[in-house]
Amino acid sequence: MASTANDDEDARRRTVHINAETVTNITSTDFPGHHAGEDASWSLQKFRDGLTVEFHKNQTHDAVFSLVGIDASIANAFRRILLAEVPTLAIEKVYVQNNTSVIADEVLAHRLGLIPFRGSISGLKWLKWYFAPNDEQNYKGMDRTDYNTVVFQLQAKCMRNPDGSDNHINGNVYSEQIQWIEQGRQKEQFAGDPISPVSEKILIAKMRPGQELDMTMHAHLGVGKDHAKFSPVATATYRLMPMITILKPILGADAVKFQGCFSPGVIDLERVTASDVASGNPVYADREGDEKAVVKNPFEDTVSRECLRHDEFKGKVKLGRRQDHFIFSVESTGQYPSDILFSDAVGVLKYKAKRLLRAMEEIDG
Repeated sequence: MASTANDDEDARRRTVHINAETVTNITSTDFPGHHAGEDASWSLQKFRDGLTVEFHKNQTHDAVFSLVGIDASIANAFRRILLAEVPTLAIEKVYVQNNTSVIADEVLAHRLGLIPFRGSISGLKWLKWYFAPNDEQNYKGMDRTDYNTVVFQLQAKCMRNPDGSDNHINGNVYSEQIQWIEQGRQKEQFAGDPISPVSEKILIAKMRPGQELDMTMHAHLGVGKDHAKFSPVATATYRLMPMITILKPILGADAVKFQGCFSPGVIDLERVTASDVASGNPVYADREGDEKAVVKNPFEDTVSRECLRHDEFKGKVKLGRRQDHFIFSVESTGQYPSDILFSDAVGVLKYKAKRLLRAMEEIDG
């Protein structure tokens, strides 16, 4: 289907132009989707029709997906919510009965807090927030209960190995030695998938014979903006979809050099066909069978702009990024699968929007 002038103009607006030294045509409108002199009233139906979500990789701890048809402000809101506002479970209180290791209590408590835990998804969603009482507020229901506190215990004593080797018993204390102490209804909520560290071999401490650890830990829900230990992701980033347009044919040795300017898989080499020669383009004259560069997979491009450094490619290639096509990469710490984390981020943004609407209604009222 032939493109219309409106389609070309729309594509131009949605493209960030990557030049040799500058980046142009970036978003600078008063609000998303608006252009001066136009009636760009926001429409829910138009937004639905333009919104697309496509997963490129969906593994338990690593997801990559495209989010198309939204503004940068919304994409960045999702990223920030993933980092700082999706609630997760982490150790908050450490009660030390005995610690004769060389690690100070507060350092040990910090290390324990950074250990990610996993368990039944439905059970983790069942847990409620715990608000520690203070002198000013001590409301009913703020006590530690089975639905707001998860209890762990760590007991380890280093002893010499009977065979006389330096490989002492409990010389290394790992996360697998943390024991979950079931409380109340937690047993049924986490039936079949108990709470445990995401990795069993997270090193907590090193000890020598005679040294001992004995402590009880309380885990609560929290968010990353309060402390990094509550962040559910190791990383949450996005980038704009690269666009590579070959304006004039690039043939022969230049095509091979052009391919080397990009990441593997971005540019492919094809043969000039008889139909290319018959197209009337003088560049193809007497070049049948030669290699020519074609764009294969711009998704893998890192937009290094290497090709713009070479004189032989000037005027032959145009680089850009699509303004409303965001490629998200979400790496979970293990408590929740990566795809669930993004759904939770959408839920948090939805709650924020509803809270804003209620505040506005109260002002109008």
